[in-house]
Amino acid sequence: MDSSTTGLLTGTKVLDFTQYLAGPTATRLMAEMGAEIIKVEQAKSGDPSRAIPFLKNGRSAYYIQQNRGKRSICVDFNSQHGIELIRSLVPKMDIVIDNYGPGVLAKRGLDYESLKQLNPSIIACSVSVFGKEGPLSNRTGYDYIGQAYSGVMHMTGDAEGPPRFVGVALADGIAGVNAFAALGYALLHRDRTGQGQFLDISMVDALYHMQSVELQMYSASGGAYHPMRFGIHHHISCPQGVFKSKEGYIVLLVLDRQWPNMAKAMGRPELEKDPRYATLQLRAKNQKDLIEIIEKWLQSFETDEEALRVLAENRVPSAPVLTIEETIEHPHFRARRMVRDITDPLLGPVTIPGFPFKFSAFPNEVDLEAPTLGQHNEDVLSSHLNLDSFEINHLVAQGILFSDDH
Repeated sequence: MDSSTTGLLTGTKVLDFTQYLAGPTATRLMAEMGAEIIKVEQAKSGDPSRAIPFLKNGRSAYYIQQNRGKRSICVDFNSQHGIELIRSLVPKMDIVIDNYGPGVLAKRGLDYESLKQLNPSIIACSVSVFGKEGPLSNRTGYDYIGQAYSGVMHMTGDAEGPPRFVGVALADGIAGVNAFAALGYALLHRDRTGQGQFLDISMVDALYHMQSVELQMYSASGGAYHPMRFGIHHHISCPQGVFKSKEGYIVLLVLDRQWPNMAKAMGRPELEKDPRYATLQLRAKNQKDLIEIIEKWLQSFETDEEALRVLAENRVPSAPVLTIEETIEHPHFRARRMVRDITDPLLGPVTIPGFPFKFSAFPNEVDLEAPTLGQHNEDVLSSHLNLDSFEINHLVAQGILFSDDH
């Protein structure tokens, strides 16, 4: 299925200055929905993620995952002619998105104030660690910096140990999805009113917004409650944590409504009203003994699968702690099409995460490929700026355009 002919965002044109992960996440999702994504890369090496392992035949699996379905043009950002080429594309676009550091685009006349002079209805989006306003806005940073500032890192790890970062690119991913969502509503507003606008998306903001109970509990308690990491078992509820099982680890989250089910599943119905465990608060107070009881029960099964079956039959919220390898062949991930096997023309077969949004009107995934560097120089400049082959070859000869083929 061709993304240029079908999708919720078919006809939407995006000038994409993003690199690495946070920004490319937003435009990757838009590409899946049919938007035309023109990825503007700096000569001569392009998006630095092209060099991130795993590499095969000079091709990065990381780059492929984040940039499928995009069209690449590679331009000398230090050339005024090159910048003017980019500026000439702006009136043809609906969206311009970047995740460059402070001042990189502004000094080239590609900041929002300059863009809206070229296209008053343009929607510009910037994804950064700290946002464009605030005392920290001029600082650079990456995912772990966002995790540290947002309080997420403080809440991760053992209570008596150091804070720990989350083992996936949480700040990048969440910020990219936030940008994707904001752009959708900005397009809706633009289509209703004709009005463009600037979207300021911060990794720290995106993660801070995820603080579910910590902030209001501290505030409502007048400072008596101090949010603190608590390791693998929640400190105010039990069973709620990671339990050692026969073959690995099983996560349980059992609140008051599920506690009778848990007692029944264990074949210990008397525990439901046991004075040590009858309420959430009592179970938290006596969690050391309760954890020992539960782990002994879990380890009595021959397999974790059997323990999980009994838990599921009794409607106890539970899950195995799956490895990445285990997710790839898990029937649920396969049924949900969240494991996608693709073949890249250069790298070959590779497995990537699937598209997380399921639209009944667009049930099929699109068949996309990641571009080589500058692969679409001629296609983009001829279709949007009416440049002919002679003019484009002249720009290549001058070093203003670059591609893997030149």
